[in-house]
Amino acid sequence: MTSIFDDIRSSFSRGNNALHQLIAINVVVFAVLVILRMIMTMSGSGGLYNYLMTFLSVSSNLDIFVFRPWTLVTYFFTHEQFLHIIFNMLNLYWFGMLVREYLGDKRLVNLYVLGGLVGGLFYLLTYNTIPYLQVRADNSFMMGASGSVIAIMVGAATLLPNYTFNLLLFGPIRIKYIAAVMVLLSISGATGGNAGGNIAHLGGALLGFLYIKQLQRGTDLGRPVQAVLDFFRRLFQRRSPLKVAYKNPNRPFASYSSTSTASTFGAVSNNLTPSDDEIDLILDKISNSGYESLTKEEKQKLFRASQK
Repeated sequence: MTSIFDDIRSSFSRGNNALHQLIAINVVVFAVLVILRMIMTMSGSGGLYNYLMTFLSVSSNLDIFVFRPWTLVTYFFTHEQFLHIIFNMLNLYWFGMLVREYLGDKRLVNLYVLGGLVGGLFYLLTYNTIPYLQVRADNSFMMGASGSVIAIMVGAATLLPNYTFNLLLFGPIRIKYIAAVMVLLSISGATGGNAGGNIAHLGGALLGFLYIKQLQRGTDLGRPVQAVLDFFRRLFQRRSPLKVAYKNPNRPFASYSSTSTASTFGAVSNNLTPSDDEIDLILDKISNSGYESLTKEEKQKLFRASQK
């Protein structure tokens, strides 16, 4: 058990590890809820558990949602059913690896968060405007990362449409067809028992497509997400202790050398960082001809951009 906690802790202590961090958050929340539900149900407080879940899952009832706006974020980290989280996490891992490899950790997080937000907004909008769904709005709650995951899935398929997965029983299939099937299933399920979830899928799918298309045009729709995350990182980041510099007038070379070296290093680093226009051209080339068509230099530029 200790090693499990150590693994979770290490996944958050390392940089460039967003995919594992997203999966870890979902799994930890699921595990806590499973244990909490068992304890509360066995103690006769099952009704209280159901009430507590309304503070994590997003409600289609605007009178409830307006007092719990944070649920627009917490719902896409919350699962109750084992198969639900397994299916979501497997798809998040498979397609998230692609997005992370080609676009980097930050844009993977952007897709996940924006897909969840747009999926939740689609859910709220449709359940309060479409008559068929309005009659179900009072008692409808939604949870699960499906909207976020399908945003990553469609985003990967938009970026690398001809990338192939080898599926059990089906063999090699291009991911654009996998994404298309998922979207069609969501459309067909929009009037079924899980209408809210399927509508969130469609919102996430639309976001995934638009995000990559805008990124290829040079616009990153996820910059507000990164701005918010950076704010919280700075808020909780430990401040380094003050450093006192001692300047010896008899050794001017040491002081000058340090400054000069730092300036030179910064200049070299900036020269190594590819421009947005270069990355856009590389992404277009990947979209048209696949990752294998890139030269060694282009792959290195893409890798350096993913570390920004």
